Amino acid sequence: MARDALIIIDMLNDFVSEDGVLFVGGTVKNIVPEIQKKIAKYREDKRPVLYLCDNHDEDDKEFEMFPKHAVAGTKGAEINKDLRPQPEDVIIPKTRFSCFFNTELADILEEKGIDTVELAGVCTHICVLYTCADARNLGMNVIVDRRCVDTFDRAAHEFALKEMDRTLGAKII
Repeated sequence: MARDALIIIDMLNDFVSEDGVLFVGGTVKNIVPEIQKKIAKYREDKRPVLYLCDNHDEDDKEFEMFPKHAVAGTKGAEINKDLRPQPEDVIIPKTRFSCFFNTELADILEEKGIDTVELAGVCTHICVLYTCADARNLGMNVIVDRRCVDTFDRAAHEFALKEMDRTLGAKII
C-alpha cells in the first residue's frame, strides 16, 4: 500500500487563469508542467492524488480579507483545465487556508495509511504553508518541491519555504 500522497492545493481558475480574481501572476504557468509530471508519476505508481479546492459560499467571511473568489459552482472554482482530475483522484472542497480545517482530508489519509504528503499548488505562503503546519502537527512527513508551488508575493514565497523547512521540518526539494 502507498504510504505517500500528492496534495494539489487550489490550482483553480481564480488563481491560475489570467482572468482569475486572485491570479497569482505569470510565474504560475511555470509550475503547471511540473505538477503535471508529479501527477503522472503518482498515478503511474498507483499512489493517491488529492485535489483540495477552495469552494466558498457567496457570503464567506474570507471575503472580508480577500476579494470574492472560488465561489461554489462558478468557473473560478473549477480546477485548471491542464490539471484535470481522473476518476481515481479525490477532490475535497475547503473553505479555509489549511486543507485539514473542517475537511475529511485527515480521515482519508489515515484510511489509506498515508504518513507522508507532498504538497503542490498555490499560494505558498497561505494555503500551502498552513496545510504543511497542520500536517506536521498531525505527525505527518511533508515534502514540498519548490518547482511545484507559487504565490503572488516573491518575498513571502521564499519566507514560506524557509518556514516550512526550518520551523516545521518539511523536506523542501
